[in-house]
Amino acid sequence: MRNKRKFKPASPVQQPQAEALASQAGVDAFTFGEPVPVLDRRELLDLLECPTVGNKWYEPPISLDGLARTYRAAVHHSSAMQVKRNLLVSCYKPHPALSRSDFARFALEFLTFGNAYVERCEAFTGRTMQLKPSLSKYTRRGVDMDTYWFVSGNGQEHQFKPGSVFHLLEPDINQEIYGLPDYLSANNSTWLNESATLFRRKYYLNGSHAGVILYLTDPAQKESDIDTLRTALKQSKGPGNFRNLMVYAPGGKKDGLQVIPLSEVAAKDEFIGIKNVTRDDQLASHRVPPNLMGIIPNNTGGFGDVEKAASVFARNELAYLQLRFQELNDWMGEEIITFTPYTLETAES
Repeated sequence: MRNKRKFKPASPVQQPQAEALASQAGVDAFTFGEPVPVLDRRELLDLLECPTVGNKWYEPPISLDGLARTYRAAVHHSSAMQVKRNLLVSCYKPHPALSRSDFARFALEFLTFGNAYVERCEAFTGRTMQLKPSLSKYTRRGVDMDTYWFVSGNGQEHQFKPGSVFHLLEPDINQEIYGLPDYLSANNSTWLNESATLFRRKYYLNGSHAGVILYLTDPAQKESDIDTLRTALKQSKGPGNFRNLMVYAPGGKKDGLQVIPLSEVAAKDEFIGIKNVTRDDQLASHRVPPNLMGIIPNNTGGFGDVEKAASVFARNELAYLQLRFQELNDWMGEEIITFTPYTLETAES
């Protein structure tokens, strides 16, 4: 005869514990912080336009210091401007009033900040002795639109002689006092490229790429041995994290000590994808062919004929920049900036 097991109700002491466990088993939903807008109050800057300082000069609509730091934030961003600068300098004919090195600075200032300034240094007779570029990062336009100021980082200010500064600017659609560079729309991609590189660099410096989970379930291990193993693992963090570690466990089980590698970071942060996408954004904003910047193609076909790419780039971009820099000639009343035709030397020639 089969014995029937009767169900015994939980005692009064066990009932509160069961209710607590049941309440803990519910679904708990929560959020991380508040929603953050992508355009974080950026439109307020459009309302300010170019504020005046002490009724002397106008401040730029964006941070010029930020543009200067962004210049070296990503390799493709700075390299694109350096390619344009090098091509312009290679075609420039030096003038006694404007040397090749001064023109190189003049060109780089315009490409980086969208503004470039040249001061005319005159002799006592009024003859032009030299044309000297002024650092765009510290040059400000006066409220009368004809005078210019040099405001250094330590607060010292210097007023240029009225009518002695030539201002070349890239037109902006919101104001006409200062120029803005064309690549501003790609700054987010430039900063994302920099952040991805810095994250990966810190990841390797911290030694996290060699991190593992040591899963120990063998009851034969002593507590003192576990403490020794824990100390050895802590000492292998950071520099020297590729040290070998020996564990001797006589009588241990096969799966008593398991080494589980952490998930590969490349599959989590999409480092290669971020670098490639942000690179394409930067090249699109600067309109520079990748084969002119020394970029290695990922496909077997490559980037095509480099000579054709250079010719199209010279026609579409270099010719425009040369015409813009020659506006200095109209301001001076004589030819100061002239260029030789851009040609590619081949083995046949």
